[in-house]
Amino acid sequence: MKKLIHNMMRAALVVLIFSLSACQEEFERIGDDPQNETISANSTTAVLIEKTSSNDGSYDNIVDGASCLAIQFPYTVTVNGVEVTIDSESDLDVVEEIFDELDDDDDILDILFPITITLSDFTEITIQDQDELELLARDCLEGGDDDDIECIDFVYPITLYTFGLDNQQSGTVIVESDRAMRRFFDELEDDDLISIEFPITLKKHDGTEVMVQNNAELAAALELAKNQCDEDDDDDYNDDDFTEEELDDFLLSCPLQVRQVIRNEVDSTEQYIERLLTFMADGTVYFTTFTADEIVGTWSTSMTDSGVMLNLEFENFADFSMEGHVYELEDGVIKLYKDGGNRIVLKKRCDIEPSEEIDREAFIALLKECEWVVKKVKNQGEEIERLLGYEFQFGTDGVVTLGNGDGTNTMEGTWEIGMNSQFQLSLMISIGDEPGVSFEWPIKEMLQTRLKFEIEETDHEMVLLKVCNDSADDADVAEIRNIAMGGLWNVALFKEGDVDMTTSYAGLDFNFDAMYQLEVSENGDPLANGLWRVLRDSDEGLKFYINLDTGDDLAELTDDWKLVSITSTRIELIDESDDGSTDTLVFEKP
Repeated sequence: MKKLIHNMMRAALVVLIFSLSACQEEFERIGDDPQNETISANSTTAVLIEKTSSNDGSYDNIVDGASCLAIQFPYTVTVNGVEVTIDSESDLDVVEEIFDELDDDDDILDILFPITITLSDFTEITIQDQDELELLARDCLEGGDDDDIECIDFVYPITLYTFGLDNQQSGTVIVESDRAMRRFFDELEDDDLISIEFPITLKKHDGTEVMVQNNAELAAALELAKNQCDEDDDDDYNDDDFTEEELDDFLLSCPLQVRQVIRNEVDSTEQYIERLLTFMADGTVYFTTFTADEIVGTWSTSMTDSGVMLNLEFENFADFSMEGHVYELEDGVIKLYKDGGNRIVLKKRCDIEPSEEIDREAFIALLKECEWVVKKVKNQGEEIERLLGYEFQFGTDGVVTLGNGDGTNTMEGTWEIGMNSQFQLSLMISIGDEPGVSFEWPIKEMLQTRLKFEIEETDHEMVLLKVCNDSADDADVAEIRNIAMGGLWNVALFKEGDVDMTTSYAGLDFNFDAMYQLEVSENGDPLANGLWRVLRDSDEGLKFYINLDTGDDLAELTDDWKLVSITSTRIELIDESDDGSTDTLVFEKP
């Protein structure tokens, strides 16, 4: 074991897969024959050979929970009070059947000691109690250190030659098994030299055979095989107990979220993490990204001698086009493996509802039609009143502007339509100067004149009203604006619920000017400026917006007021709060 522990491969040696010449510096040629190369007992290639010939102890993980050791037959266990004698690997199915009898019970397994275990280097040890077993298994529990290579095997017999320091052959060994191979390498000193009689044959996990002609090809084949299959080195003992029909039902039941993507040993997980695959009964599958259209592909399953296969095909989308073995349906997770270090891991997400009610293209077209005025913005429960009456303009080039309508206060950022982290169709706004609206806003309601965005869990909400050509086609809006701009106005009444606050505004003049500008003055001296607008809300009728940029009592008037009545001398507005109270604001001509 000492060489296996002290000679772990460094990451740079992955180039073995790509370039045979990179291996040459650890091989020493003897004579003129290029096949007569030696390797030292502490070389990278030797470590790969040791890992491939190690004893696999994962088949009995249901009992010992450790992949780097196996309990020798026969032995006895009690499973939920039932005594079971384990004479062969098939008897482990009895343990699983007892565990699976009830879904809501606590499974208890006790081993009758003493037992004899076999370690990864085929060393045999007698164990007297559970504490002693757990001490040895600690480094190879699920998620622990178990670095054997199980996806490829040597086809024996294989002839090995040993050499002295003078490069003269000192011995010949014919190995007939993994046990003999592993013990042979364990007994070598670090500086011992060995050569292999080529060609030799390797058998992959799917039954195919590979013939290698030299040390470089051998090292490359073993290195490449490390991630080519599920080694099942965990405690999910029943992770492959499913049929093709059960896999189909699993895929169709809920959307599946991407948890890991490795293709040709390139880890692309970060690029695709949390994206969604939705499988349909007609054989189509939809891949949903955050910022682009859905990618449509096809899927199918099949049963082979080596297990259930899943085939995914997408045009011009190689990372998710593959046919591989499916392992594990436990805890809502499936793992898809294919030769060449290819892996896709998906997790069931029944809590995610992909947006189906809103047509993405229609949504984009509607946004671009006209300007959109802010009726309401809440960010984590906080009302962003400073933006009331401001208008968005969504450009075709992904640029969005937010301003007060006259160009004196305009901010610029970017926008796009995509899926948020919950895979809801969302308006994604980023304006550096205005964090109040820089967010992924999921669309909840789309009308021709009104858009509503909302996340109830975090209390985010935004409502926008469409304004085309400054509402020139709405005669009522135009008339109300003309009346409001007909001179100065005074506050005749202002009540917050039952509290009359009219006296706080005595002597103040309100001037509703062109380009949505509002000025408040006293005896001709300006006190505050702001924004005003008149708009038609499809839900609530005509609205009179007031947004005063001030920190004093005038800020109480900032709101989207419902217009009750208007004449040339009187404007009556109300605001009905969620708590049932009603505020009243009345302007009259002096």
